[in-house]
This record gives sequence, structure tokens and C-alpha cells, in this order.
Amino acid sequence: MAGYRGMLERNVRDIPDLRFETDLLVVQPPQIGSRLKFDCRPIGSFFDLPINGRHVIFYENVFYRFDRARIVQVWSIVDKAAIEAQLEV
Repeated sequence: MAGYRGMLERNVRDIPDLRFETDLLVVQPPQIGSRLKFDCRPIGSFFDLPINGRHVIFYENVFYRFDRARIVQVWSIVDKAAIEAQLEV
């Protein structure tokens, strides 16, 4: 979880307008699944892509497993191809 937290802290630093917008939420305790929408302007490189403040929209599919009201495991897939397609325009 420390690595996941560190990644989130870097994202907040590198994406000044970062907002987590829930597009879909499925709850089946002890797990939660979500499709998160990001509509933002990352500074510099993001996912090793030279975004440099350009506007991008992409989604993340993420699953969380809880134990005693704490996140104990995270599975996440970000649609990097959607970002790449927007940068090619």
C-alpha cells in the first residue's frame, strides 16, 4: 500500500487539476470496483508520455479489496492507449 500511496501523491503533484470522477461503481463486499474518469492537464511526462500540460481525458478501471474498513489490495488498469491517441492529434 505504501507504493500505491506514493503513486497517488505523485499524481496529485504532477496533475494540478486532478479530480477523481466516478463513472461507474460496483460494490460487492469486501470488494469495490470503479471506473474513474480523468479530465485533466498533467504537467511534464505522465505514464512516460510527453503531455506537458495538454488536455487529456482517460479512464481507470480499479478494484479495491477491504479488510476491517481498510484497503488491503488494489488492482488498476489505466487506458494509456486513449492518452496516446489524443497526443497524436
